[in-house]
Amino acid sequence: MAEFSYKIIKHIGTISDSPKGWKRELNLVSWNEREPKYDIRDWAPDHEKMGKGISLSHDELNALSVLISELDK
Repeated sequence: MAEFSYKIIKHIGTISDSPKGWKRELNLVSWNEREPKYDIRDWAPDHEKMGKGISLSHDELNALSVLISELDK
């Protein structure tokens, strides 16, 4: 498997907690020293391990926000 690097630039919030201590979080993350993206994924308590997730640009996050706000209509 190819190596990669990541840096959590900003922790925005926790979406949920699992009984095993992992947390589903929204963070601003730089992957492989690239421009940071908004990222939703599960993280181990020490942020050394992670689950599969999704990274979104600012425009994609805004589009998702609009879709979510329309769920209540």
